[in-house]
This record gives sequence, C-alpha cells and structure tokens, in this order.
Amino acid sequence: MATLGIESSAHTFGVGIVERGRVLANAKSMYPITDKGMIPAKVADHHIQTFKETIEQALYDSGLSMSDIDSVGYTRGPGLGPCLRVGQLAARTISERRSIPIFPVNHACAHIEITRRMAGLRSPLALYVSGGNSQIVAREKHGYHVLGETLDIGVGNMLDNFARSAKMVPAWGSSVAKSAIKGRYLPMPYTVKGMDFAFTGLLTSAAKMLGRHSVNDISHSLQETAFSMLCEATERALLLTRSRELAVCGGVAQSSRLREMLSIMSRPHGIRFGFVDDQYNSDNGAMIAYVAELMRDSGSSFQLDKCTIDQKYRIEEVEALWR
Repeated sequence: MATLGIESSAHTFGVGIVERGRVLANAKSMYPITDKGMIPAKVADHHIQTFKETIEQALYDSGLSMSDIDSVGYTRGPGLGPCLRVGQLAARTISERRSIPIFPVNHACAHIEITRRMAGLRSPLALYVSGGNSQIVAREKHGYHVLGETLDIGVGNMLDNFARSAKMVPAWGSSVAKSAIKGRYLPMPYTVKGMDFAFTGLLTSAAKMLGRHSVNDISHSLQETAFSMLCEATERALLLTRSRELAVCGGVAQSSRLREMLSIMSRPHGIRFGFVDDQYNSDNGAMIAYVAELMRDSGSSFQLDKCTIDQKYRIEEVEALWR
C-alpha cells in the first residue's frame, strides 16, 4: 500500500514514497538558482531532464519497484505553471499506465500535514512561510482557514530579493541569515495589520541602506524585523483561536532564528511548539505522498481528466476529510 508523491511547484523536483504514514524515500533534484532568480521555463526543463532519475532514486531508496506503488499524488498548486505541469504529467502517466488512483495535492496543505505528523502535534495553528507564501492557517472541521497572510510577497521571496540586491552568493535567504549573525539592529519599517503583514516596504528600505550601512547590519535588521512581524501576527492568532499547539513549516522554517523567536513567544502562553527536520521544510515529494495517502484512505477519488494544475490553488479550497 505504498504511495508515491511528486513535488514540482518551483525549483525542486521531489519524489517521495510513503507507506502507512512512514516515509520510505525522499529523493529530490534542485534547479541551481543564480543571481537572476528562477525562469519558469528553464526550471521546467530541469524537471523534465531529471524526473526519470529522481523517480528511480526514490524507488531504489525505498527498496520498492513501481509494481509496489498503488497510488500516486502530485502538487496541483500553488506554484509556477510550467513546473507544476511537469509533475502533473508524470503523475498522470504513472496513474494511467498502472491503473492506480491519482490525487492532486495542495502544496501548503502538504507542508502543514507532514509537520503535524512528524512533530507529533494534534491540530496546531500553522505558520506557513516559504518563498511565495506566508500564511497563518487554522484547521477547521473539513478544511483550513487562513487567519492572516502577506499582503504582498512571501517572506522567503523578500529575503532572496535582498540577497540578490546585496550580491550575496548564493543569493538565498540562508546567506542573509549567515550575514545577520554578525550584525547589529537598525530601525526598519514594520508593517502588521491585525494578523496580516507586508514585506515590500521593508525590502525597499533595506535595499536603499546598501552602501550606507554594513551588509551584516542590514541583514540582521531585515531578518529581525520580518520575523518579529510574523511572531506578532502569529501570537495574536494563537490568542484569538485559543490554540494550544503551534507549528512552523515551509522553506523559511529552516531558519533557526525564526524557530527560536517563535519558541520564546510560545512559552509564556503554554503553547506546544513544533517543527520538522529541514528536508521536510524544503520542498519535497514525501509531503505530497503523505497527503495523497491521507486522501486515499479517507475515500477521496479523482477522475484523471479532472487532475489539473492551479497556480493559485488556495488552501481554503482543500476538502480535508481525513481529520
């Protein structure tokens, strides 16, 4: 009863294999991001060139063959259209050739659900922070509700954009984090509106400071301000919903500083705080396989011609029958 999941929403082509909630394999191939960022057509070409070997690697790592796979999932969205299409076509081909069920998975839902499972949380409020998305998400009876989110760009994109402006190599948020360790705080724009937040003003201010202040100081101030905004909005959501658990997930959840700040914020309220290993915070196929298995076991079914992609697939649209 193994499920294969394919993630292809952005720079990563990931293939995971899950059986009864246990991850058997989590293979991936990443498009090398340069200072020019991601060009969707080129990233899709990378996925086309590597999908076969990544699937084979996942099967090898799991000790299974394709005949052992009895269901397949793929990322329906949100994400970059050309990249999503590669994963969709790969999953549809597997489903059709093997006559096995196929499940279109929401990317944000997958991040939240695998974190809930691996962190041992029951029904946490989730802070989902990635390149393209930043949202505070609560679980409802048969779905999810976004309590707050970015009003402009995701915090990950903001950090990556600054890294490019500062000519960091590689031009990623992780480079900003390394630079921030040696910096001191400078005042920066702080934009929180209830449980929503915005990052473009912060990014513009940081870019204008280049050449007038040290890159370390700007990096430190940018990161501290952005993460403080996320903590404030998340704390407000926790108190509003009376949630007793908090999970952070997504690519930016790999930040040790963000996790530290959320832990400090949670402690006085008696909130149980959890996160997962970095391989599951970065985009990966295991999270897609896990949610596809949940969908299968809850009785969901999809006709092949209805398994499309949606670049703006919102988590509120997900019908989550498994909890």
